[in-house]
Amino acid sequence: MVDGSENSSSRTLKTVTRAFDVIHALEELDGARVTELATHLDMSKSAVYNYLTTLREKKFVIQEGNTYSLSLRFLLLGEYVRNQNKLYEIGKPEIENLADETGEYAHLATEQHGLSVNLYKVRGEKAVGSNYQTNKLQKPDYLHFSATGKSILAYLPPGRVDTIVDRYGLTGKTKNTITDRETLFEELDQIQERGYAYNDEEEIEGLKAIGAPVLDRDGRVLGSLSISGPTNRMNETEYHNMVVEKVTNAANVIEVNINMSEDETDLPKFI
Repeated sequence: MVDGSENSSSRTLKTVTRAFDVIHALEELDGARVTELATHLDMSKSAVYNYLTTLREKKFVIQEGNTYSLSLRFLLLGEYVRNQNKLYEIGKPEIENLADETGEYAHLATEQHGLSVNLYKVRGEKAVGSNYQTNKLQKPDYLHFSATGKSILAYLPPGRVDTIVDRYGLTGKTKNTITDRETLFEELDQIQERGYAYNDEEEIEGLKAIGAPVLDRDGRVLGSLSISGPTNRMNETEYHNMVVEKVTNAANVIEVNINMSEDETDLPKFI
């Protein structure tokens, strides 16, 4: 069975790869004309036009005048994929409660292909950085500088973490970002010991986050959640302790509810 991993890359179809190159280019350029896409992708205009025509016929691209853009078909597919995710389904109300109770931004994330994928974000009444947080919903990100990401890394097998670091490196976002492998592994050990993670201005200066993993009954990490807010607020001892308690409690509630939902599928059916 082919699982779509990197080991099967020799079996990829160039036409499919090129089609996705066109899709990603339309995303990066926020829509484009044929000539602009051809230059961006180093393809002939006729080839680009053929891909765009096919994608438009399949309703994945729309054309307005001479400009092509991605269609809302991707939104529908994204909603379908997210709604099939058990962590999102069960974690959604807890994330909403966290944002409501703390007034900060609450986040729910998982990992795919060694990157962080944000499943859901909720803005509390005093939260900051709305534009930045909205943009994070649209793109995967590295795991090593966020509280949700480090919560996930801490509970992945060490060999898996090594593979992720080998592939993506440890990019520095601020002067506080961990960019050394040994230091990262030391941090991940500390996260396991205390049960939660910090993003101490490692992604954005002036912003701190506290995150916790969500584990299944076998200890495998399903994802994570976090609360982020201005450093001056998050560093206040009483407020900090309150956030830690709420984040870890919410993670535990999600874990229990996921396990209970799985148990329900094992119950005998009576007619």
